[in-house]
Amino acid sequence: MSHQRYPSIDPKEPHSVSLKVLRLSRPSLVVQQPLPVPLSDQPDDATPISASLAYSANSGTNPEPFLLTPILNLPPSFGTAYVGETFSCTLCANHDIPNPTEIDSTTAPTLPAPGAVHPQPVKKKFIRDVRIEAEMKTPGATTPQKVVLQPTDPSAADKESDDGKQGSGTDLEPGQSLQKIVNYDLHEEGNHVLVVTVSYYEATETSGRVRTFRKLYQFICKGSLIVRTKVGSLSAPATPSGSEGVGRRWVMEAQLENCSEDLMQLQRVRLQLEPGLRYQDCNWEASGGGKPVLHPGEVEQCCFIVEEEARDSVAEGRDGRITFGVLGIDWRNEMGSKGSLSTGRLGTRVAAR
Repeated sequence: MSHQRYPSIDPKEPHSVSLKVLRLSRPSLVVQQPLPVPLSDQPDDATPISASLAYSANSGTNPEPFLLTPILNLPPSFGTAYVGETFSCTLCANHDIPNPTEIDSTTAPTLPAPGAVHPQPVKKKFIRDVRIEAEMKTPGATTPQKVVLQPTDPSAADKESDDGKQGSGTDLEPGQSLQKIVNYDLHEEGNHVLVVTVSYYEATETSGRVRTFRKLYQFICKGSLIVRTKVGSLSAPATPSGSEGVGRRWVMEAQLENCSEDLMQLQRVRLQLEPGLRYQDCNWEASGGGKPVLHPGEVEQCCFIVEEEARDSVAEGRDGRITFGVLGIDWRNEMGSKGSLSTGRLGTRVAAR
């Protein structure tokens, strides 16, 4: 995740507070390829070659080596952000400048050279009222959206002021840190920029000032699912003579393609219909089947029967189109992270009677 830093008001003097940003993502299981020993030397109860295992099997935790091991692997890089997932990261403001007393105690005294200029003594600095604020710039918004930060300390939530700022600031001693967590739901593809602003009051024994710096973290959000829909008319069922006619019916097919690089398991596919309509689910939930698992590039077909609650209970628009509603999809990836996606308003054009 690339970042830029705005210059401070006084670029000659470094800041007493530094900022570290780390993305929060779930680990993955380490994969191993167990290889048997050569056939000429292989007894009936032989174990795989130890060099082909992810870790030693002598501990008893890996008695029957499998492709997936119980070892967790942390992401080696930022990774990829996908639409429908929640982007999470931790913001850590650190007071890195040590006390002058700590510097003096670790430095051996030396005699100044003749005619040398005596160095100015290091002033002890006090860091007060440290604040962290975050904004997110998205492709579809002209102005950045303010992100609500979650405090790690539950008591910090009670300190939130009425003007919407995250508490009244935190005082940091040398070596201490202030951490906040960002959770942002990704809804669109394209370039996103996380803007983090850190402000604090830097005081010495004789003076004080407010200092501020800002960092920009840029990342690209990619699509996770490609949804293709198709709607066709369905003939009305036969009704007894003399009874009121039933409403119109349609069959809607949805094709879900996993365009991400991760495995996902579909949890639920549902329709949120307009008033006057109802639907019948023809997918795995209705049949009692297992939840489908989509590998990268795989496709799942879904089907719904949409019908009117009463005859002509839904009116067409001026263009002769009937709006059904929104299709929502929920899924989890292989390590349990949740994802959700909603389409635009779906519908069909009704032929003239």
